[in-house]
Amino acid sequence: MMSDRKAELERKKAKLQAIREEKERRRREKEQKDVEEATVRAAGTDKDHRKELDAMLSSLGVAPVSAHTNIPPKEPVVYSKQTQTAQTTQTSHDVLTYDDGQAEDEENSLPHIDGFQSKLPPGILPHGLPQVKEVLPAVTQDEQQKEPEKPKEIRELSEEEKQMIILSEDFQRFLDKTSRLVERALAESVDIYTDYTGTLDGEDGMDEKSHQRLWLNRSFFCDRWSRNRCVTSMDWSPQFPELLVASYNSNEDAPNDPDGICLVWNTKFKKTTPEFIFHCQSAVMSTTFARFHPNLILGGTYAGQIVLWDNRVQKRTPIQRTPLSASAHTHPVYCLNVVGTQNAHNLISISTDGKMCSWSLDMLSMPQESLDLQAKQSKPIAVTSLAFPHGDVNNFVIGSEDGTVYSACRHGIRAGVTETYEGHQGPVTGVSAHAVQGGIDFSHLFLTSSIDWTIKLWSLKENKPLYSFEHNGDYVYDVAWSPTHPALFAAVDDSGRLDLWNLNQDTEVPTASIVVDGCPALNRVSWTPSGLHVTVGDDSGKIWVYDVAENLAHPRGDEWNKFLYTHQDLKNNKADDELDKLNLNSGPSSLTSLSSMSSVPIR
Repeated sequence: MMSDRKAELERKKAKLQAIREEKERRRREKEQKDVEEATVRAAGTDKDHRKELDAMLSSLGVAPVSAHTNIPPKEPVVYSKQTQTAQTTQTSHDVLTYDDGQAEDEENSLPHIDGFQSKLPPGILPHGLPQVKEVLPAVTQDEQQKEPEKPKEIRELSEEEKQMIILSEDFQRFLDKTSRLVERALAESVDIYTDYTGTLDGEDGMDEKSHQRLWLNRSFFCDRWSRNRCVTSMDWSPQFPELLVASYNSNEDAPNDPDGICLVWNTKFKKTTPEFIFHCQSAVMSTTFARFHPNLILGGTYAGQIVLWDNRVQKRTPIQRTPLSASAHTHPVYCLNVVGTQNAHNLISISTDGKMCSWSLDMLSMPQESLDLQAKQSKPIAVTSLAFPHGDVNNFVIGSEDGTVYSACRHGIRAGVTETYEGHQGPVTGVSAHAVQGGIDFSHLFLTSSIDWTIKLWSLKENKPLYSFEHNGDYVYDVAWSPTHPALFAAVDDSGRLDLWNLNQDTEVPTASIVVDGCPALNRVSWTPSGLHVTVGDDSGKIWVYDVAENLAHPRGDEWNKFLYTHQDLKNNKADDELDKLNLNSGPSSLTSLSSMSSVPIR
């Protein structure tokens, strides 16, 4: 029992001794730590005082004195004792020298004083003020150990990810834009060997085109979209003169393709594909650029709807369309025209049931105005063509299926048909108003073409044609005044012939003619805004662009006066013809009266 008690006391003493030793160890560690922190604080304070002193000296214009000295280490001198003997040959001897590496370090360790480097014996400091130099920032250990970044590995996309990217709208927009740019670049062909210093000698230097007035420039055809489709209308962009929009009829050989197609062609580049492709569910009978909206294209369909496309949208179908209702058109729309100004303009449309509608491009859900064009006995006019005189937005001229031409107005007391012009023996296929503004006003003149093989010149002031051009031997499908020449117009017929008429030169035969390759039926003709090119569309879906000679396309200063004389001569000839007809009609009756008088016996 006593032994157990004694053993327990010994254990407690040992434990108490261990606790005391642990406390003593912790106290010593704390004291050591306090001493180290005090040393660090003292060093920091000394450094701060030194910086303050240097800043004060710098403000007084005195360069701070560096307390550091560069004392080179003790240099070991090595020499050897040797018996000197005279030798006849030149030998190398051991001499007292500095080690090369040590000498170099020594030179670098001495400061530059007075512009040169002093070399002093070891242990002797140079006199004078030291020169202060900028010190490059220290390179940290992390920067030294920094390794160059490894290029990131490119992960291979899965088929599903690739398909998602291809079908995304951004990728489709990028592909559509870049493909057009690449096509333009690939289609350009430039002769880099053109010699501008060469001389044109003899007939070899003569340009064949200098003797021509009309020659083929290029053609537009898309095997996928325009094959076996008839060109129904064409129009040029007012903002981008190189862009041509053409509408096409349905292709009976491709029942699964859309019935209506509109293609935008670019005449500036040599690319053979359309700039834009649009389609709808009904054949497009007429199309036009929205004059004051460069991105919008309008189309009139065979079903009676008017459709609107936007080339900024990544879709080929219309973004808007008019309803098929009694308030709008329910018959084919062959005529579309945007009239007005930038701030007040409307779309005018006329269908074959004689209904004219005025639309706002901002709202195609219903027309702003509607007017029924009726002839005698309140019979609707089957309108086939439309033309507005130059600068007029109220009065217009229309051609009909019965061969009669009408003038009408949109507003006023006499809104509707105002005059009737009779002269054609068949349906009117085209109407074109005089489009050139000059010193003399010819805006009252207009041309019409018909399947009666004739082209007629009219004036809004007279009900009978001023002149009839009867040079064609087939259906004449379209006619168009030149936009720059007052007396020049173009016409196309079913035999594939394009005629240019300059009335100041001749009124009996065309000034220039050309037959399109293959003799297709030419349905439409249109001038470029510059008047230097004329385009024709045929019944197989091909568009031909012809260049017109400048001496024929550009008018001279006296062309307006000449055309005034020509116009007067045509009126005089018309009056003479009417007088001759009256004389012929009165001739037989006078002869009958004379014969009756001769039968009376003389008393």
